[in-house]
Amino acid sequence: EILDRQLFNRAKKNQYGIIVLSSATDPYLQIEKKYELTREALKIIAKYKFPVHIITKSDLIERDFDLLHTIDKTALLPNDLKDRLNNRGTIISFSFSTIDDNVAKIFEKGATKPTERIEVLNKTVAENFYTGVSLMPLLPFISDTTEHLNLLFSTFKKSKINYLLPATITLFGNGLADSKTLMINAIKKHYPKLENKYINYFKNGSQMPTFYKKAFTEKMKELSKEYKINDRI
Repeated sequence: EILDRQLFNRAKKNQYGIIVLSSATDPYLQIEKKYELTREALKIIAKYKFPVHIITKSDLIERDFDLLHTIDKTALLPNDLKDRLNNRGTIISFSFSTIDDNVAKIFEKGATKPTERIEVLNKTVAENFYTGVSLMPLLPFISDTTEHLNLLFSTFKKSKINYLLPATITLFGNGLADSKTLMINAIKKHYPKLENKYINYFKNGSQMPTFYKKAFTEKMKELSKEYKINDRI
């Protein structure tokens, strides 16, 4: 009801912008199968002709291809984005930290396996949606190695995606349920040799050190150029 009211008011003023589902959590958690809250939201978004950017680790998005096609064809883009997005109303980004199912089992509990996610990614490309990959976050010394990066880029090149967006990891907090605590505990259990490196990197903040981020940016630009994959939407 709130979404309907908000979008009605925006549309009335011709204030169209891309709605992101979702920047803070996944719009296709397993519970979505039962409650269909994302599907109901998409119906309202389609009703008022707003464009969407879906970011997910789930295969459940396939269920809503019908609504996403409607949005893709009928959405009204802001004037400054019409040409840049070729009037595409739907953007779909699949999120990966790794494409190794065993590694994902440790760090992406509850998410669709990467191998299954790639299958749905390929279906999304085949459906002619504007589709890309969000490599957010890559895991230091685990999925950011040269070998794994080349595997990632070569795999997604075969999928014929439109763009690939890599990013470093950010870890917050020292509480039991905070991301930094959970990550360090997982590293300690499964990658004990990396524990001190992770602790040192994040002892004074939530970001990776500047020297790492600089090298990371250069490496990603190099790979994007080598594999001819856009590094922006």
